[in-house]
Amino acid sequence: MQSNEIRSAFIDFFEKRGHQFIPSSPVVPIADKTLLFANAGMNQFKPIFLGDETPDHPRAVNTQKCIRVSGKHNDLDVVGMDGFHHTFFEMLGNWSFGDYYKPDAIAWAWELLTEVWGLDKDRLWATVYTDDDEAFKLWPDVTDISKDRVLKFGEKYNFWEMGETGPCGPCSEIHYYIGDDPKNQSAKGVNSSDDYWELWNLVFIQSNRNADGKLKDLSQKHVDTGAGLERIVSVMQNKSSNYETDLFSPIIQSIEKITGINAKDNPSPFHVISDHIRMLCFSIADGALPSNGGRGYVLRRLLRRASRFGRMLDQREPFMFELVDTVGQIMGDVFPEVVEKSAHIKKVVQAEESMFNDTLDRGLVHFDKSLDASSGKTIPGKDAFKLYDTYGFPLDLTMLMARERGYSVDEKGFETEMAAQKKRAKASGKFTADSGSLDWVNLSKGKDSKFLGYETMESESKVRRFASSKDSIHLVLDKTPFYAESGGQIGDKGTINGKGITLKVENTVKDGKSHIHICSGKWSESALKSVLSSSVDGPRRQNIRKNHTATHLLNSALKVVLGEHCQQAGSLVHPDYLRFD
Repeated sequence: MQSNEIRSAFIDFFEKRGHQFIPSSPVVPIADKTLLFANAGMNQFKPIFLGDETPDHPRAVNTQKCIRVSGKHNDLDVVGMDGFHHTFFEMLGNWSFGDYYKPDAIAWAWELLTEVWGLDKDRLWATVYTDDDEAFKLWPDVTDISKDRVLKFGEKYNFWEMGETGPCGPCSEIHYYIGDDPKNQSAKGVNSSDDYWELWNLVFIQSNRNADGKLKDLSQKHVDTGAGLERIVSVMQNKSSNYETDLFSPIIQSIEKITGINAKDNPSPFHVISDHIRMLCFSIADGALPSNGGRGYVLRRLLRRASRFGRMLDQREPFMFELVDTVGQIMGDVFPEVVEKSAHIKKVVQAEESMFNDTLDRGLVHFDKSLDASSGKTIPGKDAFKLYDTYGFPLDLTMLMARERGYSVDEKGFETEMAAQKKRAKASGKFTADSGSLDWVNLSKGKDSKFLGYETMESESKVRRFASSKDSIHLVLDKTPFYAESGGQIGDKGTINGKGITLKVENTVKDGKSHIHICSGKWSESALKSVLSSSVDGPRRQNIRKNHTATHLLNSALKVVLGEHCQQAGSLVHPDYLRFD
């Protein structure tokens, strides 16, 4: 079966069992600030699991675009080193929102694998969470799997969590033995041998992990399953590596055509590049752009990582942008955005390739010098930081190259250099509340900086702490109507007054979650202990609001006129003008 047939068979199977097809959400999460990228099929259903939303249908099925390159689920280090880990992948999934639970989920998964797809039952194994006696008994009861093929494991393998917080629960994984001789199978090989591939994870969502790490029962129990399409296709097409399937082989063939090199001679660069171009295509299509921070830096890291592997194929000019059309040919029928936005994706990838190519060769020369100068087998943190700061080498790229030569990198030394640079940048830049040049005096206890500015522009406030300098005083209040500079919008100005206090707020900035009011005027420490009246400059705030609204209108207009590929990269919202990047 071809990959598109396997994908369709999964969706059809569950649609016939009352599941509504839900299109994949973007890989760039729109409303969930806890994730850089969508990393599982359940991400878009998180509000349902938490009870914040009511589903339109109690059963759902889809194929979700996923990226795992950071945080709890991070496969980057092994991408290209084995045949089945990827930065971008498709997750086939079926869900029950307070409807069916373990018996149906287990029975249907077994039916699809063995009866529809025809996988050998004697090569399949099931694992359950060590405390989940219910699932342990259900497997041989609702399927014809042998009892000795149902195994118990702890949290590492059989308790699923999306992140540090959020919906979670015990799970049952289904593994497939890909070895040559079925007689060599053993329970000891599951979760320890590369001959056993995890194909499907049946997650039983029944808890929510709070910020304090404690589990709280959800009001309803749910089913959330995830089956990696790439691995299933590999098994169905009898391949030993995902890169040999029809999801990757056309990309690899395109790389061979561009480079004139046979992938069999040195497969790792072909694997890395084919994986990374898929991730870049989908993330850029869904609105992400390479940059020096956050989500954008992940894209930049991957593109530079792939560029370096391109050097191993003697590619000294941009070439990865030429692979975008091939990705569209493979995936465009299911995800048309990679075709519709291909021109935009090509321009972004080519521009990034060109920029990094200017420094890549010089960086590689410096890397070789670092190896020669290092004592022992460790590259000093100072050299690794120079590769990052001067030549644009992400730390993980330097670590990868070091491992290939039998070296390690002094990561702590790198972080020390990074911290020193940040300190220098703060010292030479504008005021920052955590600059270390101020001595803070605590006046009252309790939480600070409760923001009231969306409801009012005046409040009665207590000073939590203050710090003074020659020309100004810096206040942190228990509650404040003053908006602190963030997100491109400048801070509020106004007044803070009280008995013996007459202060003009010159600016409001953030230090973590605290609002720092930078003031000038008359004050005394004893007077600061009384209740103060805070008032925002209303006309100035109104002008800021108008320009804030104008940035959204401009963003919308650009998308209408130029296309959905236009993405805002930054802005400055000022009372007198706005800047839109």
